[in-house]
Amino acid sequence: MRILRTPEERFADLPDFPYEPRYADVPDGLRMAYVVAGPADGEPVVLLHGEPSWSFLYRHVMPELAAAGLRAIAVDLVGFGRSDKPADQAEHTYARHVEWTRALLFDALGLSRVTVVGQDWGGLIGLRIAAEHPGSVARIVAANTGLPTGDIPMPEVWHRFRNAVLKAPALDIARLVQAGCRTELSKEVRAAYDAPFPDESYKAGPRVMPSLVPITPDDPAAPANRAAWQVLTTLERPFLVAFSDGDPITGGMAPILLKSISGTSGLRHPVIKGAGHFLQEDAGAELGRQIAAFVTST
Repeated sequence: MRILRTPEERFADLPDFPYEPRYADVPDGLRMAYVVAGPADGEPVVLLHGEPSWSFLYRHVMPELAAAGLRAIAVDLVGFGRSDKPADQAEHTYARHVEWTRALLFDALGLSRVTVVGQDWGGLIGLRIAAEHPGSVARIVAANTGLPTGDIPMPEVWHRFRNAVLKAPALDIARLVQAGCRTELSKEVRAAYDAPFPDESYKAGPRVMPSLVPITPDDPAAPANRAAWQVLTTLERPFLVAFSDGDPITGGMAPILLKSISGTSGLRHPVIKGAGHFLQEDAGAELGRQIAAFVTST
């Protein structure tokens, strides 16, 4: 595996992101990065980002969790942020991303009673981890995400996004993030989203992730996702559905999760107003307050 590592100087002067990076080794000789906020003895809340962002996305969520006495742990997925980047798209598989993230959380960091928060690909990975390791998970938060099995068609807007990412001669990471936001990103914030990728050779992860989403019933990841659904539907863990009111990609998943997963029963599920796909960017503080209230009350 040919592995690229973004030079640290690329991450200088990140706006509103003062957290010192931490690192841990995971399988296949890779190093994953994460940042932490809040008391060391606080309940751990793991924040998993999606495509094509990184832990910087949670910079307005983390202070709210820390203020509530929780331990916020925002992870950079392999291929993103400060984490190592396999240069060959073929090295990225759904199963590997689940295993790399699992190894970080439970083997390297030794976490238990975790609240897993996932948005976009962070949910595709986090929901699998929660279903496959329920003894280590206390709660789950799904925010603009889902767990596709290929049995239900994806919306046309998602197919357009997938094709654009695969075929673009040069992948404009900041533009992709901006397209999923309701608010206008400053040039400093756009630069922060571009920072992990000095050139096109570093972008195998963002390039390939859309094509790893199961869109046909015979996709290699479909059986594992179906098995995860079977666990999640009856798992006795509080499950919060915290979607925005303006996400054309995953918005249709919210009612499915609420109807199918028993852990959603009896909870008040917020709709984050005025936010797009990247609700952490549009309404991060509000999302953080909703997560904190959920964790501290269940």
